[in-house]
Amino acid sequence: MAVPTEKIALFIDGANLYATAKSLGFDIDYKRLLREFHSRGYLLRAFYYTAVIEDQEYSSIRPLIDWLDYNGYTVVTKATKEFVDQTGRRKVKGNMDIELAVDAMETAGNIDHMVLFSGDGDFRSLVEAVQRRGVRVTVVSTISTQPPMVADELRRQADIFLDIVDLQSKIGRDPSERTERPPREGREPREPRQHTPQFLQRSVAPPRAPAQPGAGDDEFDED
Repeated sequence: MAVPTEKIALFIDGANLYATAKSLGFDIDYKRLLREFHSRGYLLRAFYYTAVIEDQEYSSIRPLIDWLDYNGYTVVTKATKEFVDQTGRRKVKGNMDIELAVDAMETAGNIDHMVLFSGDGDFRSLVEAVQRRGVRVTVVSTISTQPPMVADELRRQADIFLDIVDLQSKIGRDPSERTERPPREGREPREPRQHTPQFLQRSVAPPRAPAQPGAGDDEFDED
């Protein structure tokens, strides 16, 4: 149940949310997602985490990262590590768990409700730590796939588990719309952002080539 006066922060594990939505056959409309949680309280921050591949000429997720950064999201990125496995397949390692956890702990003292978009069981300890600071935690993932996209221990630890299937009508992109990139037509020049409190500041270099989980023949490995 929404509490209109509570302060909310979103923490979006980009690769995990991408995989979850893909497994359910729909695309996220990030403008609608932001609008939905604005309606549920005072939305303090919406963090989006993703790893990026440096020195890559083009990635299909690059326009998304640019759009998010211009339209109300705090985008946090870091460079991936690339290697070739024993079969000769190029793999990309990019784990944003530490960055998300640090931001969540720093933000916990300034919010009432944390919404975590991830099913990764590694976040169970983080959820427990945030709860000890008096913050309610909602985990958004799904149990509608086989196997479920959310780890059982994370789902049980959360105060609220919200199956993303129940949000699909509110945050899903209309299939009739173009899904290659977020809407950017008619975008106003970017206004200078207000000063961000020290506990929320993060310097992020503009990504030159983000990683798209599941794109092409590369394998994205978060471990």
